[in-house]
Amino acid sequence: MVFDRSKIKTKSLNERIHDLDLSAIKPLEKKEYYNKDYRKVALRAVEAKRRKKGIIVMLGAHVIRAGVQKYLIDLMERGYISCIAVNGGGMIHDFEFALIGATTESVAHYIKEGQFGLWKETGEINDITNRAFRQGEIGMGAAIGRAICEGEYPYKDISILAACYRLNIPGTVHIGIGYDIIHEHANFDGAAAGATSYLDFLRFVETVSGLEGGVLLNFGSAVMAPEVFLKALSMVRNVANQEGRNVNQFTTVVCDLHDLPNDFSEEPSKKSPAYYFRPWKTMLVRTVTGGGESFYIKGHHSETIPALWTAINEEESS
Repeated sequence: MVFDRSKIKTKSLNERIHDLDLSAIKPLEKKEYYNKDYRKVALRAVEAKRRKKGIIVMLGAHVIRAGVQKYLIDLMERGYISCIAVNGGGMIHDFEFALIGATTESVAHYIKEGQFGLWKETGEINDITNRAFRQGEIGMGAAIGRAICEGEYPYKDISILAACYRLNIPGTVHIGIGYDIIHEHANFDGAAAGATSYLDFLRFVETVSGLEGGVLLNFGSAVMAPEVFLKALSMVRNVANQEGRNVNQFTTVVCDLHDLPNDFSEEPSKKSPAYYFRPWKTMLVRTVTGGGESFYIKGHHSETIPALWTAINEEESS
């Protein structure tokens, strides 16, 4: 026996109380910063762009909610991002912002009545994914980006995935089935979602193959980013080693709210709770031991991304 999704009743987004609207979207403004590592990371990014090396950005869903879309889109348009990877939640927030100019619901409120996540218009993501699967041509990120870019979405100008599609930059979506609200809907097809997200994974792996001399930044993804990057890098190094190449000299950057020691060059003890903060051991230590370098910057995404944007502008003009 399996659960009968046909009994589920969805409501319109017009009936939902949204926690965020367009007022959350920040204008492009300089941000003062006091951490010297911003300038170091900016230098690595400027050098990577000049040398045509990869600059990969991986995002947790809360980054979309932080309202920094214009900063990321500007960096994409100027050639400072060669790939953006998000999880399913990031895709949903991006889609809802583009469609209605609002996103995010109160879990505490809607879970009580069994309405959490069950919004008809958000479920259209499944229809888009299902069509892409049947056509067999593009992954989930490109399918959603194309739909927003070419469809009637009033706020498409702040869509990360639409910008990726418009600029022909890989925008990859890495899902875990059961993680996202659209998986509650009767039109969710696990085969379609799995196939299109896996195509995105392979596209992401291909961008990692060009990371030598480049930069990879993780903003607020504690599980998706370190785990996806780890597997992608292993695949890339496996092929590179056979061909006599190296993918070792690159920079990783993690921006999050966890307290890390000044010296994070060694992973924490397995007895420490910090061991289970995967970005530390995976992105700041294990993947750069072959000759790369890593930076950790603590701060809210609403501060770190504008600050890094500011530092890149300063380094570019210096």
